[in-house]
Amino acid sequence: MERSDYRGRFAPSPTGPLHFGSLVAALGSYLDAKHHQGKWLVRIEDLDTPRTVKGAADEMLGTLEAYGLHWDEDIIYQSRRTAAYEEAFHRLKEVGAVYPCSCSRREIADSALQCGEELVYPGTCRNGIARGKTARAWRVLVNDAHIVFSDRLQGNIVQHLATQVGDFVVLRADGLFAYQLAVVVDDAFQFITHVVRGADLLYSTPRQIYLQQLLELTTPAYMHLPVVVNAQGEKLSKQTLAQPVEKNNAASTLFAALVFLHQQPPAELRLCTIEHLLAWGIANWQPAAIFPTATATQSN
Repeated sequence: MERSDYRGRFAPSPTGPLHFGSLVAALGSYLDAKHHQGKWLVRIEDLDTPRTVKGAADEMLGTLEAYGLHWDEDIIYQSRRTAAYEEAFHRLKEVGAVYPCSCSRREIADSALQCGEELVYPGTCRNGIARGKTARAWRVLVNDAHIVFSDRLQGNIVQHLATQVGDFVVLRADGLFAYQLAVVVDDAFQFITHVVRGADLLYSTPRQIYLQQLLELTTPAYMHLPVVVNAQGEKLSKQTLAQPVEKNNAASTLFAALVFLHQQPPAELRLCTIEHLLAWGIANWQPAAIFPTATATQSN
């Protein structure tokens, strides 16, 4: 394979230790990048400071290194990039793409429309804030267009932002910039060409593409992997008490992650080093073998 301009990334939020679901996402993005002779970057998405756990970022990075997943460039931390998000936000203001919103969460829940499990903001403050109220957040004004993209695993995805999402927040009531804006700015800053991540973010992608269009940024290629769930069908997370992966059992856990991704590693790889496992995974990476489902349960 020739060297390419492929640039991928793994961007965890430091809300707790790295669990098996996060490892699957990290491994999938790493193998895809390395199979294409590309760069693999790590970004710590610690912008949501109320949810950030002290020491979790360093713990995650130590776990990645223990599993042989070494990044190619300096790590960036969202908590240190507020100025970049402010600049993007002002660009959105300049083109009239955002507006202030005074609605509380309760007011939104009371008046929002329902689209599946999503609450769709009804546009209450589109034409101005009601008298006696003050701005709490800033929202992006969505148009009537359908956002369409081809996911490398999930196929064609179509979302009508106006009826399925509504005007979404880019600057929160607590003064923090929203994930949707930060991830778009950071992917552009790091020249990311390919995003491989969990399918729990699949339906956030049209919002990110819309922001890329507004900010005149390049849209990466996307691939959304199945999310690991527990026996109750819940996504592995801090809230569902997901256990951290063990650093001293890396080879066995990597093998299990390859099995989860339907890469069919030979049984003898169970006894190999993490270096051999990763080398095999890079050489034999087959995204087409992964089932295009939103969730899947880890096999024992």
